[in-house]
Amino acid sequence: MQGACTVKISIIIAAYNIDQYIERCLSSVLAQTYRDIDVVVVDDASTDNTGEIISSFAARDSRITVVAHKENKGLHLTRNTGVAAATGDYALFLDGDDELAPDMCERLVDKIAAESIDMLHYGITVISENGVTAEDGTNFADYVNAPERVFYGDDVLRSIYDEALGQKVDWRMTQRLYRISLLKRAFSVMTNQRLERAEDSYESFVVASLANSSVPCKDIRGYIYHYGVGVTGASAITAKQYRQFCEQFSACYRATREYIVNRGETALMRSCFTDMRHKANELLSNDWHMRVPENEKAEAAKAMADVLGGAVAACEIWRIVRDQAWRIATGSSSQKDMGDLQSWRAIAEDIDILQSANGEALRLGKTKTRALELIADLNRSSELNQYEDQPIRVFVTTHKDVAKPKSRILQPVQVGLKPGSYRFPWAFHDDEGENISSKNPMYCELTTQYWAWKNIDAEYYGFCHYRRYFDFSETEHRENAYGEIMDDYIDDAAAKRYGLDDVTIAKAVEGYDVITTRYGDLTQIIDKRGTPAGVWKAAPLLIDEDLRRCYRILCSMHPDYKQDADAFLNGNKSCFCNMFIMRKQIFQDYCAWLFPILEEFEQQTDFSTYSKEAVRTPGHLSERLLNIYLMHHKRIGANWKTKELQCVHFTNPEPEYALKPLWDDEPGMPKPVPVVFAADDNYVPQLATTVYSAMKNASKNRFYDVVVLQRNIAWDKQERMRDFFYKQFPNMTLRFTNVDRMMNGYNLSTNNKHISVETYYRFLIQGILPFYDKVLYLDSDIIVPGDIAELYDTDLGDNMLAAVRDIDFLGNLNIKDGKRMQYAQETLKMRDPYDYFQAGVLVINTKALRGSYTIQQWLDYATNSDFIYNDQDVLNAHCEGKVLYLPWEWDVVHDLENRVGRIFSQAPGRYFDEYMASRNNPKIIHYAGYVKPWTDPDCDFASVYWRYARETPFYERLLKRVARAMQANIVIDVERKSRGAKPQRAVGEHSSLRKIIDPIAPLGSPQREIAKAIGRAVRGRR
Repeated sequence: MQGACTVKISIIIAAYNIDQYIERCLSSVLAQTYRDIDVVVVDDASTDNTGEIISSFAARDSRITVVAHKENKGLHLTRNTGVAAATGDYALFLDGDDELAPDMCERLVDKIAAESIDMLHYGITVISENGVTAEDGTNFADYVNAPERVFYGDDVLRSIYDEALGQKVDWRMTQRLYRISLLKRAFSVMTNQRLERAEDSYESFVVASLANSSVPCKDIRGYIYHYGVGVTGASAITAKQYRQFCEQFSACYRATREYIVNRGETALMRSCFTDMRHKANELLSNDWHMRVPENEKAEAAKAMADVLGGAVAACEIWRIVRDQAWRIATGSSSQKDMGDLQSWRAIAEDIDILQSANGEALRLGKTKTRALELIADLNRSSELNQYEDQPIRVFVTTHKDVAKPKSRILQPVQVGLKPGSYRFPWAFHDDEGENISSKNPMYCELTTQYWAWKNIDAEYYGFCHYRRYFDFSETEHRENAYGEIMDDYIDDAAAKRYGLDDVTIAKAVEGYDVITTRYGDLTQIIDKRGTPAGVWKAAPLLIDEDLRRCYRILCSMHPDYKQDADAFLNGNKSCFCNMFIMRKQIFQDYCAWLFPILEEFEQQTDFSTYSKEAVRTPGHLSERLLNIYLMHHKRIGANWKTKELQCVHFTNPEPEYALKPLWDDEPGMPKPVPVVFAADDNYVPQLATTVYSAMKNASKNRFYDVVVLQRNIAWDKQERMRDFFYKQFPNMTLRFTNVDRMMNGYNLSTNNKHISVETYYRFLIQGILPFYDKVLYLDSDIIVPGDIAELYDTDLGDNMLAAVRDIDFLGNLNIKDGKRMQYAQETLKMRDPYDYFQAGVLVINTKALRGSYTIQQWLDYATNSDFIYNDQDVLNAHCEGKVLYLPWEWDVVHDLENRVGRIFSQAPGRYFDEYMASRNNPKIIHYAGYVKPWTDPDCDFASVYWRYARETPFYERLLKRVARAMQANIVIDVERKSRGAKPQRAVGEHSSLRKIIDPIAPLGSPQREIAKAIGRAVRGRR
């Protein structure tokens, strides 16, 4: 690397009709504190005074070289001319309407003198002009100045274009300093065709694909960018002009595609080019959104479709519709905002997508689906209009989307909102009007109470929770040990059972002054703690001193309440859950009494070291204070007419969402491949491994609708899986659907301890996915080296399903005792037991199943306790004669404890030979039985399993399960040793666990320490 004093910087300036800006630009260049610069100004046949101004500057300073085009060639070719004329060691591009800070080049030279680099990515200073708002300017500056790391090799190109990396896509040619040799080489292979508007995306692609290194220095912001000047202006454009924009973008796409082909297309280039077009199309459609007048938008959208394809245009306008719906939902909106939303939606729906490319149609489908979901949410906002005129208003506090009874009295209020949070359009929000919404982590449901106190006028105010409601019925319902009625779902049946309708609620409330939950006897409920003080003391996450502090504050602020506080805290009665309904005057008085007490408590308490639950102490205290307030007024003779109602606790308040088609079944849209899995929360690591193996080997030209049937998979795990898969596989959706309601009422069990009840979920598929006539079902203990699209494309004809024969069952049929044959013939009533199939891999003709059996029939069949393999036996018993048998490669069961030799070999010879041949090239490997790779890492085909598992985000969880299995083996060895037998070596130099851990967690690595920690934890050591 040359010393700083010998590095020459070329500044390449393209100039066309910018006589009002070029003097400012050139003055900033000549004012550079670093003197060794080479200024190349290319006049692209300007028709104003630009040429004269440039010449006058060149006459005063020999460092300026002027090149004049005889005819206008556009920005790309103008830059090409400038690069050819540059003589520096490094070069930067400066637009003629921008400028440089005086120390810009000096700071750049200092940076490149420290390390050898091809590209230096600096920051910019943004000045908003010509209608660009200050907010837009700040947002743009934050975007392009976002921090990044050093990149080498292929990662240079990937860092600019690969959406999966989560990088800020920034291909601005004017925001980088380039090694001149790289720049000249890159421009020498670029097109000699005219390119405009999106030329940066093309030029940056070529340069980055040839670069070996890119170093950030975003703290250097001496490039002063006048946002809104030139092509980035915010002025209105006609539909005709917009068509020209589209054609200019399309020309840049063609040039990039030509370069990729000539260069030798790679998967990386192909992927980055796709992402480049996505981002560029977004920028282009933003001009449609912001600059095309409303009366010309339909014509401009047609122009975009004509030039770029119907799916591209429809996708981008649906994206704008989606974002508009989000803006309306997350902030204030006007009548015009809603009008624009409907107008743009109509334009998007009117675009013909028939001739669109498959990949673009996939993107359209996902974007449109999300837009319609948000619009459906907005349409529910009309419910709010029905709430205002209710004399009785019972507010339901919620932080998530939940089912709600059909009632205008029960009114949802969303809490826990943060800036940018999605605001449920069908709910009130506790951050509107005068509020304490920010205190929700501390005050819990009290933020709803405060909001109602300050902003709502009603005759009665009531409060309950998204999962706890009053039982307004006159029926006595059984309570649990905590004084609650337990139920599962909030549906029409529950509303009828508990009187959660307007007529019943009004009848129960009218005429009363105060309604609470029932007063429970603490000597009999809540673990028989005896008193409210005892209940507080027994709560492990609440602090005893907090209750005492609140007591002191209460007695100080309201001495006349001391007697009532003592009586309550040391008594044995309490109502619970901060649920009540009060007349307006009482409610207003109660809030004016309560909140100052809590405010004083908050001021006297240091919450900095509190746990999340302890931080909620004000909410817990308010439950006690409510009791004290009511006891006081009863003692002083307020003569309120009071009532106690039971409290019903719903364990599954989430709404019942029926799965819908991913998009409309219309010409031009891809046909998804539906793939269904079943799992529980404990099986997520295995599920993720199976899905990953399937998607990694699936055709990239197909779209996959992956549906997981489950009842208890935690939300954070669902989100983690979606994040993992969506970054890698844009051709899939991942949907989790809760089947608890459908399984409710069936007491299903299995006769094999390694088979869970999730095995029955496959019987629900025909009802859960009614819009698919064929579905692929896969167990979650498999690996898929083959292409599942190929499997799905199996022509089922009139058969109910396609599957592979079960080699284990067939081998058992030929065992001399004849028990399995007798079972197949007499219990399963199979005409040909040798047609018995394995049900872990199924291509299901859901249309045929729906025409033959109901879900209730399937589940009734499954209750037969005589079956050995439960669901699999049910399917074999009722589908015989309607099964298409797949090649053995599609369900290769592994060799569990030498069953190949002991059992499989006894199957009919032709089937055994076919099974053995399939082991050489399995398309699906099935770890059927009680031995799995995570219980025995030396089992058959385990190495294939771990090859995929270690690339998933749940790998460490699987390692922990291996460690547990190894620990179990150690315990068995100890028992053997106590009997005098020689124990097996636990974790030695060649142990199974080390075979798995070594590749991903080498000796001395942080990952190795994590693995050791897992092992110690499993063994009970620290």
